[in-house]
Amino acid sequence: MTVDQSFYIGYISKTRGLKGEMQLFFEFEDYESLDMDVVFLEVNKKLVPYFIDAIKLQKNSTAYVTFEDVDHIDKAQALVRKKVYLPNDKMPERDPDDFRYTDLIGFLVIDETHGELGEITDVQEFPQQFVATVDMNGKEMMFPLSDDLILGIDGEEEIIEVALPEGLVDLYKE
Repeated sequence: MTVDQSFYIGYISKTRGLKGEMQLFFEFEDYESLDMDVVFLEVNKKLVPYFIDAIKLQKNSTAYVTFEDVDHIDKAQALVRKKVYLPNDKMPERDPDDFRYTDLIGFLVIDETHGELGEITDVQEFPQQFVATVDMNGKEMMFPLSDDLILGIDGEEEIIEVALPEGLVDLYKE
């Protein structure tokens, strides 16, 4: 199994207790729908399989997990901060109508005043809103993904049209 044949779901964030239980932090949105009987941890740039003994999903994008043959805190401690992957064939199917802000990564941003700004390189979720990061000729520009600012989204052409507040683009051009 290589990284190309798998997809990233999160990382081991810390140990819990003395019997090898660990906390898995998910960076994959639909973590509740993942089929996890075996996961792959990146150890020394190689993916190593770990069979799940028990897993308890939590509401805060985490799970408490124990692996077979990891029955002591010392064995678990060695796995902290390791990236966790699943094989590509375990990727959950998504409804084509299920559109998310993170799907905008790679879209071209066109402002009604300033024209073409650049491509969205990242979308982050903050407590109040989602924020897009745009590569504007090598500079990073950020703007909120608010219904008030989005004029239209063309999924086929991968274009998002926006009306950004006056002065926002100028801040990043300086």
